[in-house]
Amino acid sequence: MDGQEHGTRSPALSVHGLSKRFGDRVAFEDVSFEVGVGEVFGFLGPNGAGKTTTVRTLGTLIAPTSGSATVAGIPLTPENAAQIRRRISIMPESPGLYLRLSVAENLECFADLYQTANPRERIERALKAVNLADRAHDACGSLSKGMRQRVALARALLSDPQVLFLDEPTAGLDPVAARDVHELIDQLRQRGVTVFLTTHRLEEAERLCDHVAILNTTLRTIGRPDELRDRLFARTLTVTTLAPLADPGRVFAGLPAVNGWHPDGRCAYKLAVTDPAFAAPAAARALVAAGADVLSISPSNHSLEDVYLQLVDAPVNADEKVGER
Repeated sequence: MDGQEHGTRSPALSVHGLSKRFGDRVAFEDVSFEVGVGEVFGFLGPNGAGKTTTVRTLGTLIAPTSGSATVAGIPLTPENAAQIRRRISIMPESPGLYLRLSVAENLECFADLYQTANPRERIERALKAVNLADRAHDACGSLSKGMRQRVALARALLSDPQVLFLDEPTAGLDPVAARDVHELIDQLRQRGVTVFLTTHRLEEAERLCDHVAILNTTLRTIGRPDELRDRLFARTLTVTTLAPLADPGRVFAGLPAVNGWHPDGRCAYKLAVTDPAFAAPAAARALVAAGADVLSISPSNHSLEDVYLQLVDAPVNADEKVGER
């Protein structure tokens, strides 16, 4: 598959008004989104938000209460469950490997369960994909948690899935092991595999994901990380000088793309701007003309964590949901 072409294809996942209830308890409600072929799509939210239940629903493990979805081009219905499962793979947070068996024996076992064609070839390819070909005969119980996560990812790749669901794949991993998983996800993207990633690591989602959704039972927002930052936070420049400006109002008044300013410390000033790339040079020229010693002019740099914290506890208003596509 060529991920470059996903803009002209039907989406890999298309979800419309999907809900799941367990009796009186709502797991998730009225969730709608689309994921393009070859995207890495981040699904973020606190514990109990409904992320794993959404994965289990889209993976045909449980049936939705209401709404509809298309998974890998197939409508999500009970009669289509087997056909969908042939096109997807799910890597749960706790993959449940057989620790007394070797890496290869684990994969042989699951290849048999999946009725995988050409199992030997698929196993060799999966082990190479996760850089474990030289550990094929090691017992899984002798491996570090990071290595076991690689085995679990190899298992998920055995069926050559079009859509891969990864549920907290780096939970509990040290930074080096997490980086290895990130590199594998990047490689999958390059191969055109659609990756649906649930994670608590916001820096992970910001680094890996083309689009992210924030869920807290209901979908709070969806979009590219940079879009969400621009949508939620005013654009600002922070100006820092060696000494306080004698008349900052005269320096900053009337500058192009600057809407206002306020002090941000003894020698710092916050400028509200419409376009940082246009406002920063104008501010620099004005400061130099005023004889100021400029230490820095930097744009605001809100992270995905800022977006998450702004939205996850916000009250739900159906008329104010942003970014659904």
